[in-house]
Amino acid sequence: MTTEPRWKKSSRSSGNGGECVEVADNLGGAVGVRDSKDPAGPVLSFEPAAWRAFVRELPAR
Repeated sequence: MTTEPRWKKSSRSSGNGGECVEVADNLGGAVGVRDSKDPAGPVLSFEPAAWRAFVRELPAR
């Protein structure tokens, strides 16, 4: 059984000229990241622990 990704647009992507990121974190062993303007385009895949470490390092707004 394959899980279909549930894509969520970043809340920080709005209002920046359309440069939007979407994340699918319902995939179990991977987190998918893609450009919302190109949903059929490439997807970056990260291990969940690596994605959490990346997000922790983002500057607070």
